[in-house]
Amino acid sequence: MKILLAEDEPDLNNIIAKKLKLEGYTVDTAFDGEQAIEKIDDKPYDVIILDIMMPKFDGFCVLSTIRGNNINTPVIFLSAREHVGDRVRGLDLGASDYIVKPFSFEELIARIRAVLRQSGGKASALITVATIQIDTASRVVRKEDKLVPLSAKEYAILEYLMTNINTPLSREQIQEEIWGDEDHTSNMIDVYIRHLRKKLDPDCEYIQTVRGVGYMMKR
Repeated sequence: MKILLAEDEPDLNNIIAKKLKLEGYTVDTAFDGEQAIEKIDDKPYDVIILDIMMPKFDGFCVLSTIRGNNINTPVIFLSAREHVGDRVRGLDLGASDYIVKPFSFEELIARIRAVLRQSGGKASALITVATIQIDTASRVVRKEDKLVPLSAKEYAILEYLMTNINTPLSREQIQEEIWGDEDHTSNMIDVYIRHLRKKLDPDCEYIQTVRGVGYMMKR
């Protein structure tokens, strides 16, 4: 699941992004409205989290712009502006939810899950490779119809592989997608791949090593 977080306060942006990544989400960040619009135009997201009071373009302007471009990604406003008029304006522009700061991170995660359940398309897709199936909305993994518990990072790597079927992914691509700017060695990726194989693919039939590149999920 890919989330865009647009928040102009650097410390808060960093804290929220790190916590979302720990929950297994892939997170891109923007620090003003112009950056947010550029990133949304550049790639699809499953959820967009917008602050309202941002430089260049405020959150209302960002939402109005992307809706005008027929981008219907669920949007959650995260703002210190608590007036009813602001909430009504945000929802009327097409936001799925509006959370007032300060907020509980657990509440934010619950709201994200809720808008993903309500939205269609990729957010509610089942992806299946042989006997392995993931539900990208609930982030539930099954093998031969039996639930398989995964850590947040294990799930994020598995989803990235399964949404890029038959495509070799380098360790650098996996690191950037899952950890972003955080500093992790490629050995850490190898450790997570071993865990996934042990739980889902002990014969390495589907989670394959691509020599000199990285890994690939083969259908």
